[in-house]
Amino acid sequence: MKGFIIYSTYRILNDKSYVVLYGRLENNESFITINEFQPYFFIKTKDQKKAKNFKTKETKLKNFDNEKMSKVLINFPKEVSTIKSDLEAEGVKTYESDINLHTRFLIDNNLQGSVEIEGDYDLDHETIDRVYKNPDLNQTNYVPKNLKVFSFDIETDRNGKNIYCISAYSKNYKQSFIITNEKVNNAISCESEEDLLQEFQEEIIKFDPDIITGWNVIDFDLKLLKEKFAKYNIPFILGRDNSPSKLRIESNFFRTSKADISGRVVLDGLDLTKSSFIKLENYKLDTAAKQLLGKGKLIEKLGQEKSQEIDRLYKNDKESLIDYNLLDAELAYKIIYEADLLDLTIQRSLLTGMPLNRVNSSIASLDFLYLQRARKNKLVCPSNILGDRESRIKGGYVMESKPGIYDNIIVLDFKSLYPSIIKTFNIDPSKYHEKKQKGDIESPNKAYFSKEDGILPNIIKDLWIAREKSRKEKKELSRYAIKTLMNSFFGVLANPSCRFYNMNIANSITHFGQKLIKLTAKKAEEQGYEVIYSDTDSIFINTKTESKEKSDKIGNKLEKDINNFYEKYIQEEYKRKSFLELEYEKCYLRFLMPKLRGSSAGAKKRYAGLLENDKIEFVGLETVRSDWTTVAKEFQKELLDRIFHKKEVTNFIKKYVEDILAGKKDKELIYKKSLRKEVEKYTKITPPHVKAAKKLKKIESSIIEYVITTAGPEPIQNKTHQIDYNHYIKKQIKPIANTILSFFNTTFEEVIDGTKQTSLFSFK
Repeated sequence: MKGFIIYSTYRILNDKSYVVLYGRLENNESFITINEFQPYFFIKTKDQKKAKNFKTKETKLKNFDNEKMSKVLINFPKEVSTIKSDLEAEGVKTYESDINLHTRFLIDNNLQGSVEIEGDYDLDHETIDRVYKNPDLNQTNYVPKNLKVFSFDIETDRNGKNIYCISAYSKNYKQSFIITNEKVNNAISCESEEDLLQEFQEEIIKFDPDIITGWNVIDFDLKLLKEKFAKYNIPFILGRDNSPSKLRIESNFFRTSKADISGRVVLDGLDLTKSSFIKLENYKLDTAAKQLLGKGKLIEKLGQEKSQEIDRLYKNDKESLIDYNLLDAELAYKIIYEADLLDLTIQRSLLTGMPLNRVNSSIASLDFLYLQRARKNKLVCPSNILGDRESRIKGGYVMESKPGIYDNIIVLDFKSLYPSIIKTFNIDPSKYHEKKQKGDIESPNKAYFSKEDGILPNIIKDLWIAREKSRKEKKELSRYAIKTLMNSFFGVLANPSCRFYNMNIANSITHFGQKLIKLTAKKAEEQGYEVIYSDTDSIFINTKTESKEKSDKIGNKLEKDINNFYEKYIQEEYKRKSFLELEYEKCYLRFLMPKLRGSSAGAKKRYAGLLENDKIEFVGLETVRSDWTTVAKEFQKELLDRIFHKKEVTNFIKKYVEDILAGKKDKELIYKKSLRKEVEKYTKITPPHVKAAKKLKKIESSIIEYVITTAGPEPIQNKTHQIDYNHYIKKQIKPIANTILSFFNTTFEEVIDGTKQTSLFSFK
C-alpha cells in the first residue's frame, strides 16, 4: 500500500527505540508505521580504541578524506549528546552525530515524502485506521491527492479575551460552535467556553485531519486555544495520540511560529502564501482572498470598527456572526487549494524530503538530500558545527553602468548561472581539497575540486530535470520553487548553520561567476559591441541599431557564438563538459540607465526598459520598492511612459504636483514599512514607521501603514494632523523627476518654476 508521510517522530517502547511515521494511504485510510531503529553516529575507525567503553562496528564507509569509518551504536536517542561529548573530550571527532533519529531513519530508507508499505497491520487503534509494526518500507513516486485538510477560525470579543464561536471548513464539511443558551440554526450551541472547547476538541479528533490550517492560525487561534485549555485544565490534545500538542510562538518577525501536533501538520495559510512566491500588497486574509479567489470577507472593517461589529453581531445577530466566522475558515481553505499552494508544498516535500511544514528550509533541504546521496556513495558527512559568522561571501560582479537613455538595448543572460557553475566545475564539499592535487579543477579563488562527479552537482542535475518538467507542464509556481531551491544551495554553503559550510567553496562559485560575466562581456566587445552594463549573470549591449529586428539578429548570433566559445573553452581549460547556457533574453526598445543621485557615475541594479508589448520593466527603481508610496510609483511609471513614447512631460509634472497639493492624491500617500523586531527594541534610531507604530493603541500587523503629517509620521488608523504635502513633493516626486530630467539638462525646480522652457524632446 502506498502512502504519504505527514509526521515523523520516535518512541521508546519496552526499552527499545522505534521510529514512528504517520500518514494517509492511497485508499484514504490513515496509517502509522512503528519500526525498531537503533540510534548511531560515526567515528574514524582508527579512533575505535579511544571509544572502547562504547559499542562500535566497522563499516565500508569513508569520510571526505578517504578515511575508514565505524558506527557508534547507542541504545536511546537521549544518550547521543552525552556519548558524543564524552568522545570529543577524548579527542575523538564525531560524524553525523547531530541527526535526529527519525530523520536518520528516513535518510537510511531513501524515503522522500511518499512510502510503499509491506506488512501486516492492526485495525484496533482508536484514532488510526491501520497500525503497521516493523513493516518493510520502500521508496515510491506516489503523489497524494486525498490529504484531509481542516481549516478553522475563532471569533472573540473586542479584547480578545473571551471566545464567541469557532467554525471549521473542509471538503463537503462545515461545522460551527457558539456559546449561547439560544438555538442557532447554523451552529451547535454550547453552554460555556469550557463546553465549546471540549466540543471542538472532540470534533477535530473525530474529523481526523492530516493538515490543520487557517489564517494566522498558530499565532492567534492555536495560541488562544492552548491558553483556554490550560485555564479549564483540559489536556491540550489535538493529535493522533495522547501526547500534548506544543506551540513555539515567535515574537521576532523574521521567524515563523511552529506547532507540533502529533500525527498532523499545521500549515498556516498566511505563511504558506508568503513562502509560495505569491506577492500581495499585504497578507491580510481579505486581500489574499480578493486577489486569489475574487471574493473577500463579509466584514471589511478594520481594527476597532471590526471588533465593535463582531460584538454587535454576537449580541444581536448570531447567525450572521457564524456566517462571517465560517467564511473566514472557508477562504483560508480555498486559498491553499485554488492557488495550488498545497499541491506546490507537496511537490516541494517530494523533491526535498522535508515535511510539509519545512519545505521552505533550504539548509535542511540540502542537508537531507546530500546525506541521503552520500550514503549511496559510501560516504559519511561531518557533523554540523557552527562556523565563523564574521566571514562574508564574495558577491557577483556588477559593472558600473554607462548612464543614459538608449534605443534597442539587448540583454544576454546566463540560465541559472550558479547551479550551472556547480555542475560545470564540480563544486562539491566531498570533492573539495584545500591544496591542489593532480588533475584538480582550480577556481579563481584557489579552491580545488577533483574531476570525479560530486554529490551536489548530481542533486542540481536532478532538480534541473524536475524544473524542465514543470516548465513543459506550465506549472509556474513549481518551476519557480525548484529554481529558487537550486539557487539557494550556493548561499547555504556560505551559511554557518549549514553542515557543509565552507567560505572557500561558496566563494569559488561567485569567483567563477565574476570571471564568466567579465569574459562574456569581453567576447561581446571583441565583436565590436558596446557593453553598457553587466550584472551578476547578465550583460546589456547597446546594439546602435534602428530596429528591433536587427537587434534580435545580433542577440541570437552572440548567444550562439559565446555558447560555442564556452563549450570549447571549458573542455580545453578544465577538461569538463560545459553546462553554461547563455540566452538572448530580450530587447528593450527604449532603456533608461540612471545616474547615482548627486553624481555623474552610473547606478547599479537600477534601470527601466520598454519592451515590444509596450510593457515597461522596472528593476531596483522606486516603482518596485515596497517602501515608496503609491503616488511616487504612479508618477514614475507615467513619467517614464511619456519619456519612452516621446510624449509631453512638463505640463504632466506640474499638474501632478498641483493635484498632490490640492489633496486629490491623499489615498496614495501612505507609506508601508515592516517592523523587523518589537517596537521597544528600536533604541539606537527610531525610523518613521516605528514612530508611527508607537502611536498605535494596538499593533495588529508587522506592516505599519502611515503618512507624514505636519507633526511627523502618524498611523493611518488615528491620523490627527494635516498631511505634509511638501514632504512628498521634496522626498518622493522631486528625486524621481531629477533622475530622468538630468539627461535633458533641466531640473525639477526649473520645470515647476517655468524658468526653462526648452523642449525635452529635442532628442532622437
